[in-house]
Amino acid sequence: MRILLVEDEQRLAENIVGALRETGLAVDHAADGEDGSLMAEQGVYDAVVLDLMLPGKNGQDILADLRRKRLSTPVLILTAQEGKASIVELLNAGADDYLAKPFDLGELIARVKAVIRRGKGASDSRLSVADVEVDTIHQTVTRCGEPIDLSPTEYRILEYLIHRPRAIVPKRELLEHLYDFAWEHHSNVVEAHISNLRRKLNARGEEPLIATLRYRGYRLIGGVRRD
Repeated sequence: MRILLVEDEQRLAENIVGALRETGLAVDHAADGEDGSLMAEQGVYDAVVLDLMLPGKNGQDILADLRRKRLSTPVLILTAQEGKASIVELLNAGADDYLAKPFDLGELIARVKAVIRRGKGASDSRLSVADVEVDTIHQTVTRCGEPIDLSPTEYRILEYLIHRPRAIVPKRELLEHLYDFAWEHHSNVVEAHISNLRRKLNARGEEPLIATLRYRGYRLIGGVRRD
């Protein structure tokens, strides 16, 4: 999944970006409110981590603009404000969750993943399609109960496809959600990873799980279950 962090404290931002990337998330960073607002409105992010006190444009205005434009990207607010009234105001304005500063990075990661799951309609960390189960917390995959060893990118592709059940997912959409701005795009990278993913998922002769629709994209075959 791809995350946008809008945070002007450089050291804190570096720590957050590093921690999120270590869990396999693609992360873009904006250091001021104006850039953060423009990036968030692109609609390519699976979640936005948004500080309130920002130069240029504050986080509350960014949140209000996103919701006014009917962008439903989950937003996790980072706030130093105290008091129930201010928190209630943020949640009523469309924030999905909040975390008070200072905070533990482990808790931040858990909350980010939780708002992503809720934003995609999944209440549990375990997702299943046909006889394949994906544990999004531990990032493990099994088929018929047998573990499958996937590379980080192969895992991220499978998780993203499961979050888009029955949808045809274009290659461009996969690129936008799997990689941040720092990555140099290559046109055939998705095809290569999909090919490896298929080979590993079907290593024991199981039914194919991923269909390719020529010039359109990829779609999972089989019913998706959210336990």
